[in-house]
Amino acid sequence: MRQKIELEEIVPSELAGKRLDQAVSVLFSDYSRSRLQEWIKQEKILVDGEVFKPRDKVYGGELVTLNSEFEEPLGDCVAEAVPLNIVYEDDSILVINKQAGLVVHPAAGNWSGTMQNGLLHHDPALAEIPRAGIVHRLDKDTSGLLVVAKSLIAHKSLVDQLQARTLKREYLALASGELISGGTIDEPIGRHPVDRKRYSVQEGGRDSVTHYRVEERFEHHTLLRIQLETGRTHQIRVHISFIRHPLVGDPVYGGRLRFVPGKNDELNERLRDFNRQALHATRLGLNHPETGEYCEWEAAVPEDMQGLLAFLRSI
Repeated sequence: MRQKIELEEIVPSELAGKRLDQAVSVLFSDYSRSRLQEWIKQEKILVDGEVFKPRDKVYGGELVTLNSEFEEPLGDCVAEAVPLNIVYEDDSILVINKQAGLVVHPAAGNWSGTMQNGLLHHDPALAEIPRAGIVHRLDKDTSGLLVVAKSLIAHKSLVDQLQARTLKREYLALASGELISGGTIDEPIGRHPVDRKRYSVQEGGRDSVTHYRVEERFEHHTLLRIQLETGRTHQIRVHISFIRHPLVGDPVYGGRLRFVPGKNDELNERLRDFNRQALHATRLGLNHPETGEYCEWEAAVPEDMQGLLAFLRSI
């Protein structure tokens, strides 16, 4: 299955003075350095519309475009009997309530036991669809609803809805600290200039918009209901951390564990034991690719998050 790639990024100031091959390894980090170097040599990667060599330097502010095709290695993803919580299925789509701890698709360090492996076991025909029909993802330790395309027509429809920002994704998130009211975070997100596994709010990043409102208040914490307008990697985690209320349990963007002052030993112990970000994709809405009818699904928060919320309500 050949996949067409059309990407563009602005070189951030943090990469000024870097060689092009070093810069694109940060800007387009989903692809290997060797593949990116080959694309530079093939003139598939341009800087402000001009051909650069791998060792040519960038100085910040340039528009880097990637236009290419490559054979997506679906053959490397084998069918495995991975348990999937399927909440809806027809001839066009699957809706899955993903459990925390399940990786969505194979990548470095997780080549098996993923949701994609399980999808191929559930329906071998999905091997004919890019990434076995996966059109959006959740982080490994985020739980909740995902939609999967079962046909090329459905795949195109869902991708179009994501790009048009009409696919509804609503989350419940437990944030540190007490927020007074909701709001909108409209801040660009890009790959962290130093730590390639992280993202950050930065000038020159991709347009990213997160809407949030207060669902429930606790002493020292706030349960938020969040809607995504865009779908950048780690978007909610980055944006909520940016406003200085990181998600409870977030190992990447939460900073040092925030203990509650005073005599709250049991609460602090529960916070210490909650070792994933408290984030759940609770509602998913879309126009059905076949009928055009608007459909919506809702999934309750899982037991670990329910238990923490119940404790917060009790104190």
